[in-house]
Amino acid sequence: MQILAIALGSQGDVQPYVALGKGLQAAGHHVRVMTHINFERLVTTHSLEFYPVKGNVQEIVESPEMRALLEKGNFLAINKHTSKLARSVAIDWMQAGFAACQGVDLIVVGVGGLNIAVSLAEKLQIPLLPAFLFPFTPTRSFPGILFPQSLTKLGGTFNWLSHLLLRQIMWQGFRTADRIAREQVLNLPARSFWGPYKSAVMHRYPTVYGFSPSIIPKPVDWHKTEIVGDWFLDASDWTPPADLVKFLQNGAPPVYIGFGSMGSRKPEETADLVLQAINRTGQRAVLQAGWGSLSKADVPDNILMINSVPHSWLFPRMAAVVHHGGAGTTAAGLRAGVPSIAIPFFADQPFWGQRIADLGVGMAPIPRKQLTVENLAQAIDRMVTDPVMRQRAADLGAKIQAEDGIDRVVEIVREIDRHRID
Repeated sequence: MQILAIALGSQGDVQPYVALGKGLQAAGHHVRVMTHINFERLVTTHSLEFYPVKGNVQEIVESPEMRALLEKGNFLAINKHTSKLARSVAIDWMQAGFAACQGVDLIVVGVGGLNIAVSLAEKLQIPLLPAFLFPFTPTRSFPGILFPQSLTKLGGTFNWLSHLLLRQIMWQGFRTADRIAREQVLNLPARSFWGPYKSAVMHRYPTVYGFSPSIIPKPVDWHKTEIVGDWFLDASDWTPPADLVKFLQNGAPPVYIGFGSMGSRKPEETADLVLQAINRTGQRAVLQAGWGSLSKADVPDNILMINSVPHSWLFPRMAAVVHHGGAGTTAAGLRAGVPSIAIPFFADQPFWGQRIADLGVGMAPIPRKQLTVENLAQAIDRMVTDPVMRQRAADLGAKIQAEDGIDRVVEIVREIDRHRID
């Protein structure tokens, strides 16, 4: 089959679909990935066809306006800002999608590109496989990802409605952009006020979820859905830099601290806080780059600053992992079998941070605005020394390592192909 994967967002949003595309291509399909221009190398390095869309996500995330919004952590404000950006590129994105769909037999899409994909599938009569990285199907089992999970005590009806509200929050911000693109590019009428969620193309095939059932068991009311396991992009042929290898060999396993693509208006203050916390614990640490003006010369011998390193290689060599709570980073930390804690900024990050705590494999999340030297040091101490937590983390890691989420999607696509041919 000719398969188009539409993956929009940050690297954590895009990378799992590259991993999935790599697995589908290994199974004999041809895969092209439609994503932002700054991810061309990520896509082509794995021998997948690249279709660019306008916009560089890294530049957007690092802009002063977005840094300020991320620091405040107000999802509604962030959604308003990104929806404004979407309106400016709506026609370009739909045109790019239309071009990328030529000759395609199946569209695979996450939440980020869902509106575009549904419209293209409707217009061109191409089968659509919804493939999501966080819970997006309404359920009575737990609240939507933007809501405190403690609110599950309000009951199943509240939980169900919270998911519908989450969908509407995400849809309404992009409704204008969707209308413009549908009318001007595809000659389709504007979608209803309630969005694309009841479109027939969304329900022809199962919705698949790329996270572990050991992290979120399948709710009983999730019909025609499959939780298949994570889509990891392993770095089997990656060679670590010599200074990292030397650092790891010259002492006890360190603690990893990094916040991915999340920014801060005051990175120097954040760096100072982290350095003080590490100093208080007496642990060794690996710090991901992104700490403002902090340089390697500023850190003591028990700390190593690194640039981008594959989590699949690095995390199993850590004593604990401190991260921002993105879905992909959370999954990599849990798979590594070491305790972790999320310092969430916004969106689904608090949800994943709470799952870590609820599973007993790490500490309760500390929202970025509440992070202090004291509570970070205490969390690191507990993760490094608590034998029960460490054993739970190791056990969960073993379960996730035994799963093959990509292989299950390959089987589902094979079934779709048979159905298409019949």
